[in-house]
Amino acid sequence: MTPQANTNSSNTAFLKIYKKLYKTLGPQRWWPGDTPFEIIVGAILTQNTNWHNASLAIEKIKVAGLLHPKKLLMEHRRIPRLIKTSGFYRMKSKYLRAFLKYYVGKYDGRTSRIVKKNTRAIRHELLKIPGIGPETADSILLYAFDKRVFVVDGYTRRIFSRHGMIKSDMPYDTLQKFIESNLPASTRIYNEFHALLVRAGKEYCRKNEPLCTTCPLGELLPRA
Repeated sequence: MTPQANTNSSNTAFLKIYKKLYKTLGPQRWWPGDTPFEIIVGAILTQNTNWHNASLAIEKIKVAGLLHPKKLLMEHRRIPRLIKTSGFYRMKSKYLRAFLKYYVGKYDGRTSRIVKKNTRAIRHELLKIPGIGPETADSILLYAFDKRVFVVDGYTRRIFSRHGMIKSDMPYDTLQKFIESNLPASTRIYNEFHALLVRAGKEYCRKNEPLCTTCPLGELLPRA
């Protein structure tokens, strides 16, 4: 379908999906993390792996007493060994170090300093950091910095395209704007909706052998 902002049918459809998932699956309380920095580290480490593997790496950083931007940057040589469970650990070590240099060098590693800037400016800076693409940048903005952006991932594309609401190959920014334009401008809803889509994608709307008959959305929308 051709993206068209704020059409009544699209707006109603997106909200119906959100409400149905929320009613069925409940609040997801995502992203797990005690501090914004822990959430940021998780967003970088969970690339190309599952959350379990990323969380094991975060726990090792915690045990080492290094889950602080300045401490971790000072001990950056230890990062590869600490995050090995996250997969692609050599590459992710470079990504994490690049973020740390930016975060500590420009903002002294303080969330309170970076969140004062507008969302677009922060996103622009994040996308300049090696290893941080749109999805990771938006995850950091939404979950760590409480900025109002909708995170688009593979589950989002799969669920909405299977229901004929979008084209699966829509460019990231185009798809993001389309979804945002058909939802209330709410950080809370963006946060919860993305988390619900991730869970629904993992448990029901699988890439192979989707469980359509038991999916909470099965009775709501016809498959394309």
